[in-house]
This record gives sequence, structure tokens and C-alpha cells, in this order.
Amino acid sequence: MHGLANLALQGAGRFPIGGGLAASPAGTSAGSLGLNVLVLNRSFVAVHVTNVRRAITLLFRQLAEVVHIEEGRFAAHTLESWRELSDLRSAFRTADEDWVQGVGYELQAPRVIRLVSCDRGPRQGVRFNRRNVFARDGNQCQYCGKAFPMSELSLDHVVPRSRGGITSWENIVCACVACNVHKGGRTPHEARMQLVRQPVKPRRSPLLSIKLGNPKYESWRSFVDSAYWTVDLR
Repeated sequence: MHGLANLALQGAGRFPIGGGLAASPAGTSAGSLGLNVLVLNRSFVAVHVTNVRRAITLLFRQLAEVVHIEEGRFAAHTLESWRELSDLRSAFRTADEDWVQGVGYELQAPRVIRLVSCDRGPRQGVRFNRRNVFARDGNQCQYCGKAFPMSELSLDHVVPRSRGGITSWENIVCACVACNVHKGGRTPHEARMQLVRQPVKPRRSPLLSIKLGNPKYESWRSFVDSAYWTVDLR
């Protein structure tokens, strides 16, 4: 069993329970360990988002349990009982499910876990950081309107810092390299550039909103259904 926790912490794409590594079969993604998992406190209140790798480690250490929703009913599972359920469900998997490979079996990637001894509440307020700005703007340059991969985007001060512009939700936008270079140290008006939309501070986590729009995370809606709740997706 110790190999499970160690490999989960090291970021392995497959994990053993008492044995060596097994090859991943078709349909099982090694990247499943990096997918998001909603974390609940002991009172079933959403407090954080982690990944499958960390979730499995918490399950192994008996610090958490899987919360599974099926036909409107909630069930809590230990790592072992979740493995047994995965065995039963493996022949009936759907496109919205993800699986990780063990030795001689596959484990369905959990979507929600509950910390059995945590009472802290959710973090209030949206953290101002690069990922959240990109998510707020939908990876779309706010000057030319085109979408780009994150690696081809930068952050731009609408009012340049040389003009007293501050680093805030209301003065930072997503911009492609070409538009950022063209704008330079000028204001949009001076550069004759039009913003796609005026930057504002989001009322809830932009990354969370994206996740809730993905069928993979439909079960999260049972715990995240209030517009005021925000959580930092790290």
C-alpha cells in the first residue's frame, strides 16, 4: 500500500497496490492524476480544489473519503470500497469519467472527496493571479479579440505603470504578444486600440465557473450552488 502514496506524491501516471507498475491500457489516461477534485470539509461544505494525485494520497492516509453521487444519492467510500466499486463500474464507464491504472485493476478518478476531520470554511474572495486573469478573459486577447494558448499570452496594464496604473483586476487584461508590443507604454486611446470588454473583478472564481461548465464536474454542482462562494483553484 505504501507504493500508492509514494507514487501519488511523485506524480506517477500509474500506481501499484502491492506490486510493480502495470502498463496503462487504451482508454486510461496517465494524465488523470492531474485532474481536479473538489474537497469538502467534515460538514460537506466545499473548501478547496485539489488534484486526483493528492486526493488518492489523502484516501490512502485515511484522511479523506470519496463522495460519490448516483441517482441523486450520496455515498461515502474508503479507498478500498472505492476500488471495489470501480471494479463493478469499469465495464459501464462513460465518456465523462476518467480512470487511473493500478496493478491488475483500474480505479475511477474521484470527483469529490470529504476531509473527515476538517472544519475550516471556504476561502472568501477571488485571488488575483495570472491564471485567474487568463480564465476571466477566456484566454482571449482583450485588444484583438483572438484566443491564444496561455504560452502565447501576457498581462497588460491598461493604464501603464509609467502613468500611475496599478496592478489590479480593473487595470490588468489578457493580451497577445503582438498587441502588447503595439500598445507599448501608451493607453488604449493613445494606441487607437479598443478593449473587448472593460476589466472588472469577478464575483466568483473564473476557473471554478469553467469547471462547472464541464460535464466531467457535474457532481460539483451539488456542493457549489451559491454565486457568492469562491474558491482558489491551485
